[in-house]
Amino acid sequence: MNVTAARRRSVGRGGVGGKAIRGGKAKARNGATNGTHGATQNGGPPAVAPQNGAKEKPPEGKDKGTAAAAAATAPGPESYESDSSDQVSSSDEEERWKDPKLTNDVPSEYWHIQKLVKYMKAGNQTATIVALCCLKDHDLTTQMNQRAIQDCGGLEVLVNLLESNDMKCRLGALSVLSEISSNLDIRRAIVDLGGIPLLVQILSEPGRDLKIMAAETIANVAKVRLARKLVRKCNGIPRLVDLLDVNMNCLRSQRDQLSEEEREMLDMARAGARALWSLSESRHNKELMCKSGIVPLMGRLLKSVHIDVVVPTMGTIQQCASQANYQLAITTEGMIFDIVSHLTSDNLDLKRQCSSAIFKCASDKTASDMVRESGGLEPLVGIARDKTVRDNKQLLAAATGAIWKCAASEANVKKLDQLKAVQVLVQLLNDENEDVLTNVVGAISECVKYQNNREILRQCGGIPLLVNLLNMTHAPLLENIARTLKECASDPESMTLMEELDAIRLIWSLLKNSNPKVQAYAAWALCPCIENAKDSGELVRSFVGALELVVGLLKSRDNFVLSAVCAAIATIARDRENLSVLSDHKVIRMLADLVYTTDDLLREHLAAAIASCAPYSTNTQELGRLKTVTPIVGYMVSNNPRVHRTTAMALQKLSEDPQNCITMHQSGVVPFLLETVGSKDRELQEASAGCLQNIRKLALRAEELELCGE
Repeated sequence: MNVTAARRRSVGRGGVGGKAIRGGKAKARNGATNGTHGATQNGGPPAVAPQNGAKEKPPEGKDKGTAAAAAATAPGPESYESDSSDQVSSSDEEERWKDPKLTNDVPSEYWHIQKLVKYMKAGNQTATIVALCCLKDHDLTTQMNQRAIQDCGGLEVLVNLLESNDMKCRLGALSVLSEISSNLDIRRAIVDLGGIPLLVQILSEPGRDLKIMAAETIANVAKVRLARKLVRKCNGIPRLVDLLDVNMNCLRSQRDQLSEEEREMLDMARAGARALWSLSESRHNKELMCKSGIVPLMGRLLKSVHIDVVVPTMGTIQQCASQANYQLAITTEGMIFDIVSHLTSDNLDLKRQCSSAIFKCASDKTASDMVRESGGLEPLVGIARDKTVRDNKQLLAAATGAIWKCAASEANVKKLDQLKAVQVLVQLLNDENEDVLTNVVGAISECVKYQNNREILRQCGGIPLLVNLLNMTHAPLLENIARTLKECASDPESMTLMEELDAIRLIWSLLKNSNPKVQAYAAWALCPCIENAKDSGELVRSFVGALELVVGLLKSRDNFVLSAVCAAIATIARDRENLSVLSDHKVIRMLADLVYTTDDLLREHLAAAIASCAPYSTNTQELGRLKTVTPIVGYMVSNNPRVHRTTAMALQKLSEDPQNCITMHQSGVVPFLLETVGSKDRELQEASAGCLQNIRKLALRAEELELCGE
């Protein structure tokens, strides 16, 4: 398709400001066909009527580029082949592209660009090339200049030129599109004009410069969701992945040491990485990228000395690292060592991408160990300590998140202790960013699992800051605070401080939160708080409606919430007065409704709650009447020894009722108890023996009664 035909298509589909329709799906955007209204409505030049009836005129004079383009439109062999409808007088055309309502404060550059677009439309091949070259002389990154191209239908011409047979025209059009596509409205317009299939098609052509510009344009346009889908549908992802295949010599050598061909290969890799970075926001695209073999190629690009190649590659990696298959591949390909090496870069964006990738991958123990072994904890703590990056919230959140996930390993916590990480993290508890706070508190929650760090946290004044954060509303942050305070409650001095700060009441109020995870972690935190608080029974009763709130959560459909609430009830019910209140709220009936669960965590804590609640009044008999004994006996088949322990404790309490003993015996509990009575777990031993004793006593009484009857 030659340039004249491309121009003919543009004019024939609506003339100046017209819309090129591809596949019947193009939409009028940004006021391209709406004259003044479209320009004003979309942030174009302000519309003001001329003063005193004077007719406005376009700025006098033309720059050299405009003059050259005008000269190129002189009749020639190609221009005479054009349809008569394409021959438009200069004065009429000026009136058509010039908006009569635009004010005099519009820069002359706006009109110059529109004139150049006019020559692209009406001129021959030479005029088109000259006009494209002159367009490149303008700053196309400014909104006014981008608007100038849009307002006179220049996008349609540029997209149509992508089908031209002339290499220079296509390269010029791509060069302009790659710059102006930084504008969101223009990205959408390119998609609507059918530009994506044309850009993808160019990726298969031999010209490297065309591939580079096409990939750069896709990198911008693919920030639109529909564009990401279209690139995938047009089979563009495998073609972009192929651009990343660069030999190691190009990656390891400085740019001035490379030949022209090698520099072009490097630029192709950079452009392809940028495009894939944008495309990786789609889950389906990530899967296709993995199938196309992107992982080893990204691993090779990470070893590059060229930062402009490493940054988009790292951006793609951190986007893809949210998927388990990529996390495994990143670890097995040994990318962690290269990622850690870039943490010391001066490029803050690269640091953020590396920290974010570690944040997503370090949940795996192997990956977190590799981070420590490659010296990654030092730069991560260094970022958190560096006060000059405190305003860079994304970098700070990524670094603290990486520390959080790495702290799940005991060996990493020991290394963090040497780096005084807890002291650094406590200083960040005053930050106002919720993501930063969430990750900081998450990291502290892992560190305070060890007594030395609980003491450090208390000495650094971290507990009052944590308690104060309980008034926040960000759910992930509240989860981590509850987890942290749960660990702190096992330290007597920290527990005393928490009581003084009224932390237990604030934790209890989290049970009202609508987020199930917040409810669950709050309930887990209450267990050690109630257990270690002074006069905990009276403390619990002092909270109005607290016990009713706990019992009400037994209606939850989330097993994790139910497990935590049962654990809290088991702790609360140790106080007889509290148990009385719980029984009045029909806790027995609600516990009985849960006994048929197959979740081992819920079984463990449900059995513990039943063991704590059964001794009061007629609760034992009621549990038997509600047919809970047989299902609880079934818990003994679990492979979890913790389930065995709490189940045996529940059975011991239930066996105080003769009818329950009969039911247990009929359910075949004795062989299980005979096995668990030999366990090394002392509590399990005693509970199993106690249950067997009650069953045996009942059997002896039955024998005595039988003998007396005879």
